[in-house]
Amino acid sequence: MAATVRRQRPRRLACWALMAVLLADLLALSDTLAVMSVDLGSESMKVAIVKPGVPMEIVLNKESRRKTPVTVTLKENERFFGDSAASMAIKNPKATLRYFQHLLGKQENNPHVALYRARFPEHELGFDPQRQTVYFQISPQLQFSPEEVLSMLLNYSRSLAEDFAEQPIKDAVITVPAFFNQAERRAVLQAAHMAGLKVLQLINDNTATALSYGVFRRKDINSTAQNVMFYDMGAGSTVCTIVTYQTVKTKDAGMQPQLQVRGVGFDRTLGGLEMELRLREHLAGIFNEQRKGQRAKDVRENPRAMAKLLREANRLKTVLSANADHMAQIEGLMDDVDFKAKVTRAEFEELCADLFERVPGPVQQALQSAEMKLDEIEQVILVGGATRVPKVQEVLLKAVGKEELGKNINADEAAAMGAVYQAAALSKAFKVKPFVVRDAVIYPILVEFTREVEEEPGVRSLKHNKRVLFCRMGPYPQRKVITFNRYNHDFNFHINYGDLGFLGPEDLRVFGSQNLTTVKLKGVGESFKKYPDYESKGIKAHFNLDESGVLSLDRVESVFETLVEDSPEEESTLTKLGNTISSLFGGGTTQDTKENGTDTVQEEEEGPAEGSKAEPGEQAVLREEAEAPTEDTSPPPPPEPKEDAATEGEKAAEKDNGEKPEAQKPSEKGEAGAEGVPPTLEEEKKQKPARKQRMVEEIGVELVVLDLPDLRQDELARSAQKLQDLTLRDLEKQEREKAANSLEAFIFETQDKLYQPEYQEVSTEEQREDISGRLRATSTWLEDEGFGATTVMLKEKLAELRKLCQGLFFRVEERKKWPERLSALDNLLNHSSMFLMGARLIPEMDQIFTEVEMTTLEKVINETWAWKNATVAEQAKLPATEKPVLLSKDIEAKMMALDREVQYLLNKAKFAKPRPRPKDKNGTRAEPPLNASASDQGDKVIPPAGQTEDAKPISEPEQETRSEPADSEPLELGGPAAESEQKEQPTGQKPTLKNDEL
Repeated sequence: MAATVRRQRPRRLACWALMAVLLADLLALSDTLAVMSVDLGSESMKVAIVKPGVPMEIVLNKESRRKTPVTVTLKENERFFGDSAASMAIKNPKATLRYFQHLLGKQENNPHVALYRARFPEHELGFDPQRQTVYFQISPQLQFSPEEVLSMLLNYSRSLAEDFAEQPIKDAVITVPAFFNQAERRAVLQAAHMAGLKVLQLINDNTATALSYGVFRRKDINSTAQNVMFYDMGAGSTVCTIVTYQTVKTKDAGMQPQLQVRGVGFDRTLGGLEMELRLREHLAGIFNEQRKGQRAKDVRENPRAMAKLLREANRLKTVLSANADHMAQIEGLMDDVDFKAKVTRAEFEELCADLFERVPGPVQQALQSAEMKLDEIEQVILVGGATRVPKVQEVLLKAVGKEELGKNINADEAAAMGAVYQAAALSKAFKVKPFVVRDAVIYPILVEFTREVEEEPGVRSLKHNKRVLFCRMGPYPQRKVITFNRYNHDFNFHINYGDLGFLGPEDLRVFGSQNLTTVKLKGVGESFKKYPDYESKGIKAHFNLDESGVLSLDRVESVFETLVEDSPEEESTLTKLGNTISSLFGGGTTQDTKENGTDTVQEEEEGPAEGSKAEPGEQAVLREEAEAPTEDTSPPPPPEPKEDAATEGEKAAEKDNGEKPEAQKPSEKGEAGAEGVPPTLEEEKKQKPARKQRMVEEIGVELVVLDLPDLRQDELARSAQKLQDLTLRDLEKQEREKAANSLEAFIFETQDKLYQPEYQEVSTEEQREDISGRLRATSTWLEDEGFGATTVMLKEKLAELRKLCQGLFFRVEERKKWPERLSALDNLLNHSSMFLMGARLIPEMDQIFTEVEMTTLEKVINETWAWKNATVAEQAKLPATEKPVLLSKDIEAKMMALDREVQYLLNKAKFAKPRPRPKDKNGTRAEPPLNASASDQGDKVIPPAGQTEDAKPISEPEQETRSEPADSEPLELGGPAAESEQKEQPTGQKPTLKNDEL
């Protein structure tokens, strides 16, 4: 019995654990019923949501537009976003920030920082000595980093999504350019963290576009590989991507479509913005030439005039895409002087000739990285607003050698739709059709370390080693485990970018630091001292390149092994609990579930880096291993360290040595005696060979970030609090403006109403004069002191005025409602009377209503008529300026009471069944004579056996209760009227027995 209890207890505990997990998932679902995506472009952004009943919808902003300018205006006491901020760019260009994403993740000496200063000289950029980055100096009191400005914009995009979805949203997928490196991606994640957003994934915008294209053409994807090129030229940059579509067999869902990024090429500065800047420069030269003899200042020195010219250049570029020439004109460009000039498309193309020559560059880079030829590309799809320029299409068509370019995709919204599909797939609240996405690593990452080697006896030297961790165009997300086998003391290694020879010299300068992180390990020597009798399996470093393309070092462990004999003792309850939980979740000791719920890519042994010569046995120094958990049930010796999973490479080694995996050992097939007589202890020892026991010791890690230091936790919290305070200030300001507008609108509307005839009819001259005086006084106070009034003061003033005018408004509203309410009451009374009259005309043999029910209805009708006539007559005697006695709510109450009685009888008639009538000898039903009495018409009751026919029938109860139909409300039968009807019957007189009461 005790053994049975021990076997069942772990299962009960496992069931409770499973219920706790399911409950946690349900609680998580309740907070994440809607997800959003933000397609963060250089010039504008698109926001999309998915919520129950609304699949993949683009969010409209406050101006009902589908895209919002990526613009923020920061002033001392207010902020503006989107279109409002874009309109402020001309009035206050210094405080209006645009294209600030170009500064993310870049230090002060980066060429892009100098380019930003040249493009937008009106902005003052400060220097942060701690991070070597820049920030926007709006005023001596206001300064914001690019991450903080981006956080404001992300918070604004979330507010738009929440207003559109009508529910809070926390989860989001954000698009980033494919060429963003680690520092730039971490900067976007920090900005989202400040905004309080949970980023499900940073998805490359070209990958999101390809996903949107594939999702809407799922039926066209088959096992044959289809290579499609996406050429995306936006406002700030250009990216060319080669994607392969085909169906693949997945582990869980069978054959499913897949997109795999095969090649990527890009140009960081080729885009519509550079074209607009050149047009602006051209227009500025024309304006200066027109005013050359007037000794006027250079228009380039006036920030407001240059902001106007940039806006006109944007419009001009769009118009010239469809017209051969157009007239540029700006009213009051500078010093109240209007500007007007004609620009042709030929002039525009001449200005941007060198830009158009760079159009084929990303195509060649993408083909080279994919190791493909143009003949293998089936279609070239245009994406991005700048691809609408005719010259761009002309040059690109010549470069790819196709008959035509594909324009069958929404160039503006494709990335947002693909990102929101990925958001729904990653969220727990939605279930979407699987679509496998395999993105590619743009910049290779390697591990570098230095160790001592003995090339000659007695001669030791240092040797620098490089091993590629994530190769160029390799898929991600994936995990890698690298093993250092020749260290027994603390050491350091470095994580850097690999070969970036595919980037030009200028791109390398823009790229920034090629060194990522220095890893300092502490505690390696101590771990060896703890296990002197164990064999070292090396120092294992676990790396993770997640779905966002961000590299992280999960942990570093020192692994040891030794051979031990299995103990014949029974498995511990804890081990059984672990096995039971694993079986409940559909897995065992060889389950494929990995950390964080992501599927690990199959890993192979890593060879030496290209161009490096490794010594014999050098490849064994660093190995790539996939994680596969196994269990060790034997008690470890003290001190008790953490046990870890064996690797797939080591499992394969065990199989080569003729050893069985632990999952197949006889000792783990179940409890002894489950299938037969348990073997003796000696036989068990003979059957069970010695097995390997793994011991894992956590190694301390100190990371030194080299590319761009992240914000410290206290700085991150301080920035988040600063932004939250700004948001609260904006909300308070909006609330105050709303209160002031409500007060002002009430004053104007009420002053106008006092002169309307319907309000003058129900008020005296003194009442109107009193109200008008109070309104004038409040209006004067609002003009003189209202600018300094708080929201509470404004609301109090509005409440006082509403209370003063409450009686006047009430009398007017009641008089407006009287005709409609009284007409409805009269109709209901007439129909109820006709219904009652018809009910009384039903022959008594077919009668379905009792006398009590009809009398109750008649009483309610009479009482309602009497109340209506009396109240209307009393109201006619009152003057219009007094509080009325005829109230609309009382009329509605009388109508409800009368309608309740009528509905009860109608429901009873609806569910009443016709009674069978007696048949004569010929088999026909006998019709009762018209003058037959109620007793003659009653059906003859056949008494049961043992009872004579003279037995008296069952008398009607003194207080009748009636059962109501299923669909009617459980209301009382007429209330007091029904009770009085029962009491009026003489004592001792038996009530008449109705047919429906037998």
